[in-house]
Amino acid sequence: MFATEYYCLVAGLKEYSLDADTKGFDAKAIVGEILDGVSASDAAQVRLLYGYYDCENIASLRAGRSAHNPLGNFTREELEEEVKAPKRLPSAVGRVLRAYADPEGEDAEELDMNRPFEKTLMEAYYRQCDGAESRFLREWSLFDRTLRNVAAAVTARAAGRPVEETVVGDGDVVEQLSRSSAADFGLRGELPYIDAVIAAVNDEANLLEKEHKIDLIRWNEAEELATFDYFNINTILSYLVRINIVARWTRLDEKRGREM
Repeated sequence: MFATEYYCLVAGLKEYSLDADTKGFDAKAIVGEILDGVSASDAAQVRLLYGYYDCENIASLRAGRSAHNPLGNFTREELEEEVKAPKRLPSAVGRVLRAYADPEGEDAEELDMNRPFEKTLMEAYYRQCDGAESRFLREWSLFDRTLRNVAAAVTARAAGRPVEETVVGDGDVVEQLSRSSAADFGLRGELPYIDAVIAAVNDEANLLEKEHKIDLIRWNEAEELATFDYFNINTILSYLVRINIVARWTRLDEKRGREM
């Protein structure tokens, strides 16, 4: 199957840098323009990318927190209705919601209901991305999960908490993070960015600067994963990942950074 090429759409996208002047920046408007300009199947890949924020917002809603990331596919009001009877959320995410709403139901039979809701939810999201049509989305979601796991493992180790309780998913890297006592978890040869993540988490006293360093790793990986894509959905998803990082920093100040 040949990928659709979006020459005019991609050519018209304004480029930003991680430290860009964001005057007039509107991430939701950019996403809306892209959704209007791509095919239905590619729009589904865009919405799946933003499903990560839906999962964050679901966890916040379930915990009774007021925080809501506007980059999600649903407003808070829409999400409140959707979680009651999931129809538009990714199927794996909907299955988790139904299972935890009815621990005796059919969906719960496939899950370990003793595990924390949020961890099960995020694993379901990443599992959905594993089967995405877009190569970029499959590879990005694996990278994103791994990067977050490494940061969580370093933080847990420093705090004396069990690493296995903080990581999401399974596989060789998760096993190494959970079991290895090496400074780099024995992953230096497999994850070229692991030293940079460990240094940022362990050595950077300024919380915002730490987050900035980790987001720079994300930014570079998003560009690299689409190096040989020019006008297709992989290019657009790579662009949106970077837009999401810019959006995050437009909302972040020192106070919010410390809360985060």
